[in-house]
Amino acid sequence: MIKINEISTKTERPVKILQFGEGNFLRAFIDWQVDIANEKTDFNGSIVIAQPLAQGMADFINDQNGIYTTVLRGIENGKMIKEYRKITSVKTCINVYKDFTSYIKYAECDTLRFIVSNTTEAGISYEKGCSLTDEPPVSYPAKITQFLYKRFNAFNGAINKGIIFIPCELIEANGENLKRIVLQYANEWNLSKEFISWINEACNFTNTLVDRIVTGYPRKTADELCEELGYKDNLLDTAERFHLFVIESDGDLEALKKELPLEQAGCNVIWTHDQSFYRTRKVRILNGAHTLFVPTAFLYGLTSVSESLENETVYTFLKKGLFEEIIPSLDGDKQALEDYAAAVLERFANPYLEHQLLSISLNSVSKFKVRDLTSVLAYYKKFNKAPKTLAYGLAALITFYNGKDVANREMTGSRNGEAYPIKDDEAVLKAFETLYSKNNYKDAKGREAIVNSVLERTDWWGLDLSTLEGFKEAVLSSYNSIAEEGIVKSLKAYTKTK
Repeated sequence: MIKINEISTKTERPVKILQFGEGNFLRAFIDWQVDIANEKTDFNGSIVIAQPLAQGMADFINDQNGIYTTVLRGIENGKMIKEYRKITSVKTCINVYKDFTSYIKYAECDTLRFIVSNTTEAGISYEKGCSLTDEPPVSYPAKITQFLYKRFNAFNGAINKGIIFIPCELIEANGENLKRIVLQYANEWNLSKEFISWINEACNFTNTLVDRIVTGYPRKTADELCEELGYKDNLLDTAERFHLFVIESDGDLEALKKELPLEQAGCNVIWTHDQSFYRTRKVRILNGAHTLFVPTAFLYGLTSVSESLENETVYTFLKKGLFEEIIPSLDGDKQALEDYAAAVLERFANPYLEHQLLSISLNSVSKFKVRDLTSVLAYYKKFNKAPKTLAYGLAALITFYNGKDVANREMTGSRNGEAYPIKDDEAVLKAFETLYSKNNYKDAKGREAIVNSVLERTDWWGLDLSTLEGFKEAVLSSYNSIAEEGIVKSLKAYTKTK
């Protein structure tokens, strides 16, 4: 079958966006919206993708000349809706570790205006030891500091050559945190006061909220879809049709709208000076639900989100967590929050979304802190007792991280005798590997030692979770139940399902 790039062309446009991250989400969210803006407005910009990790998809993307197809599917008013779009907004993808020179050269690009990113919740963090001369530095903020310093010098500190940052990582105040760490590196590397002033005056670090369920390459139906399309596309990217992009800035919103006319192109974009309502609702309910039930559902023997919602026991567990703990922990109109949660469950159940549990499980430790620990603490504040379903979710997460052979940010776990990959920051994985090697999971004392050690990790959670009254007992009780009875029997007993 003929390849997509052999029958498709793209218009050469000025590079206006540098994108850190080549994964499914950004390609079906940012790159998709920019493609629409190129078609429907005068934006006329292309994207250069920087692969932020040594291992990635640059070769696959460049093999197709950056062209790929998004497949958006869902059910609306009882009818199946399917939309195909050939994405031509990506100019190229650079492996920063193999071709640092080509990547850093874009700091001198006159038309570059935006940097977007999705380096996961763990990406916007400080890594000790990064230096200005690294090619490249390990951490994403260090890469940005280095890139900005190159740009500052290339344009002699021109104010109009600053960058507008639109980070898509699901952490609170993602832009503010990125800027804080960039300034930390700038000071640590003894860079000039003029450069630091330029960061503050010329660059705009926006905070964002992104919302679209992206399921990526449809392994089971890829051949069928390619037959329907009439060409081979190794980068098919599937997602739901719903999308929401909230961008918060203290700058001139009307000027930003004109520079990045996504709203004008018909995309569901909200420019605001305060995104807190949208963020809290989405992160705590939608993302919090994902992180709550994914380890549990996977250990139960399931593979996808839609399959999990068809399972009575797992679905009951998810609803208990949402409607009895997460929503009660939130402020705001209860009915409105419950309506939003019901809509989220409908999106999860979309039969056309093959959202794999293992793909959602990436970096679950940092995700739990951002998405679910906030609900745990809010629940304590309101009710002064342990939220037991959230505690069960954490117990399942700890069980899920029972693995060995850490290498390249991955270790191997076992579900019913079959190996599965556990992907997270290497330090997190090594910590779990050490815990399980030193403590006998089959022994009650060993399990208690594992739970205690995890809960006491203030570097993971920001506080010692064992100090929350009754929380350790709730986590340990569920952890013991999973270990002694098996997840199926344990979860059925917890949810009182057959």
